[in-house]
Amino acid sequence: MYPHRNHQTDKPILDARGVSVRYNGRAALENVTFHLHVGERIAVVGPNGAGKSTLFKVVAGVLQPSAGEATISGSQPTAHSCIAYVPQRSQVDWNFPVSVADVVMMGRSAKLGPFNFPKKRDWDFVGRALETVQLADLSTRQISQLSGGQQQRMFIARALAQEAELMLMDEPLTGLDTPAQEGLLDLLDTLREQKVTVMVATHDLEQAAKHFDKIMLLNKKIVAFGNPDKVLQTENLLAAYGGRFRAVDDSCCDEGEHDAIYD
Repeated sequence: MYPHRNHQTDKPILDARGVSVRYNGRAALENVTFHLHVGERIAVVGPNGAGKSTLFKVVAGVLQPSAGEATISGSQPTAHSCIAYVPQRSQVDWNFPVSVADVVMMGRSAKLGPFNFPKKRDWDFVGRALETVQLADLSTRQISQLSGGQQQRMFIARALAQEAELMLMDEPLTGLDTPAQEGLLDLLDTLREQKVTVMVATHDLEQAAKHFDKIMLLNKKIVAFGNPDKVLQTENLLAAYGGRFRAVDDSCCDEGEHDAIYD
C-alpha cells in the first residue's frame, strides 16, 4: 500500500488534541487527546451516549469539533481519501437496488472523480478486495441477500478498494452470531498485515481485551487509554459506567471478568 500524497510520514496516523464537541450547548466530547500509530488496533468502549460515534465523525472529517482538532498524518481529515467509515448495519437501507460489487466500487469514487467511469484498474481493486474478505463469489448479489457478517465484510471490502489506511468501524459485531464475529475478528488480522489502522466501537469488554492492542474507555472524556489490562480496572470501569456497571469475579480470568450492565 502506497502512502497518500497528503501524508507526513513523521506524524501519527491519527492525532487528536483537545477535541470537544457540543450539541445545543451540551457536551458530547470534552478535551479528548490521544494519538495512534500505523497498524494499531483500538477498541473504543463506553456506555450509550459516551460519544463514540461523535468521535468517529470528527476523525472522519464529517463533523467539525467545537474546540481542538484531529489530524491524519499531519493534516486535516478533509484532505484525505484514506479514511474509511464502516457504519452500523441499522443505518443502511438494505433494500437499495445495488449489488455487492457496486457497493465495493463506491470505495473508488474519490479516485475516479466526478463523471468518470471505472477503469480496469478500479475493477481490479474491487476484485482483490472481495477476494480478501471472501465475498468474490457473491459479487453480483443484491446487498439484502447477504448475512449480517457478509454485510460487514462487504463494507470492509469497500474500504480496501478505497485504499483506506485508517478504518473506523461503528459496532460492527453487534447482532452477529459467534462464528460471524470470530470471522470478522480474524479479518482484522489481515488488515493489520496490510498496515491498516483500525478503530472499533464496541460494547463487548471481553472481546476488546482479547483482540485489541489498546482500549479507549470513553464517557465524553477519556477515562483511560492504553493496554487492556491497565484500562479494564474496576475503578476505571466504575468511573465510566457508574451505577450501570458491576464487576464479576471469575476464576478463569487473571484480573476478573468485567460485565457492563445497561439501563
